[in-house]
Amino acid sequence: MAMQQFQVRRDALAQTRWVELPDVPLAEGQVRVRVEGFAYTSNNITYGAFGDAMQYWQFYPARTPPGQADAVAEGWGCIPVWGFGTVLQSLHPGVAVGERLYGYWPTASHAVLQPTRVMATGFQDGSPHRAALHGIYNQLLRCNADPLYTADSEAAQALLRPLFTTAWLIDDFLADQDFFGTAAAGGGTPGLMLLSSASSKTAFATAAHLHRRAGIEVVGLTSARNVAFCESLGVYHLVLAYEQLDTLPADAACVYVDFAGNGALRRAIHTRFARLAYSSSIGGTHVDQLAGGRDLPGPRPVLFFAPAQAKKRLADWGGAGFQERLLAAWKTFLEEATQGPEPWLVPRWHRGLPAVQAAHAAVLAGQGDPREGLMLSAWPELVVEKQP
Repeated sequence: MAMQQFQVRRDALAQTRWVELPDVPLAEGQVRVRVEGFAYTSNNITYGAFGDAMQYWQFYPARTPPGQADAVAEGWGCIPVWGFGTVLQSLHPGVAVGERLYGYWPTASHAVLQPTRVMATGFQDGSPHRAALHGIYNQLLRCNADPLYTADSEAAQALLRPLFTTAWLIDDFLADQDFFGTAAAGGGTPGLMLLSSASSKTAFATAAHLHRRAGIEVVGLTSARNVAFCESLGVYHLVLAYEQLDTLPADAACVYVDFAGNGALRRAIHTRFARLAYSSSIGGTHVDQLAGGRDLPGPRPVLFFAPAQAKKRLADWGGAGFQERLLAAWKTFLEEATQGPEPWLVPRWHRGLPAVQAAHAAVLAGQGDPREGLMLSAWPELVVEKQP
């Protein structure tokens, strides 16, 4: 099968196409991986919305269709996704055909990688165009040596693991900064952690961590239709529809953690809360309402970059200490999210090229049940499902 690559217009994410690209013979040291299943969430929309600013388009450049010059497709991009693949071909002595890998893939049927720094736990993609990009996105993990991996939870891992890691690092960053002086001491009034797009997986994973902290209250801001879902999670002290923002006391000490990127909402928060201590921009789920952070009252919004906090903690704790903390937190969160009579997440599989295209449109429009997690595959008949 020739490689199928899903492409979106970089300046108009609703415009999409599938492009069939001919197989290219592997060079010495390369491997070809079949991308068998990947998650698609609002986090992927964020990759598109911030693709230029954060270099997300550069991981898997969109290629031109056959018959055109072999160059990057002008104006088009390929959104990266998290999931699982199997090595189909290998010209690298350290990577075997049949190995199952977890990592950061193109929205496509295949990926060609150039393994480097090969270890028992995995390897880095050393493709020249990725040399200047952050290493955390270039790492492929061998499932048979990954302490976070279990075969029966692949869908939950693809859907939650990268979002959980970002959320874990957001919580750690805020705590490391003593919540910018907003946390109550000695029974005082708790500081408010305001989280927009509260039904998104990264937001409620962040809330799950913050909820355990003393001296703060976690307030979820969401659309009216998602209030009941967010309340059912039990990770927010209070859930409000966006229209109810003015019910919060204007003199509250607070921090804003912005997963929506909604410019009007950001301005409303910066205008209302005179004691807003910090404003952190995480994502862009409201892509039709994105806006910058200039000329706002209060602190200037700061874009949170998870790899930077990870780098700091790797230096503080060492690799083993970092992984030990991450694994313990992941196990707790995975059980919370997937067990019980009303799981926070129910994976749903959709396969085939039209299904991927439809899923992108639905996520971009903010449609669907927030409790359902989309698992996608370009392969219509490949059996990769790992559902209860």
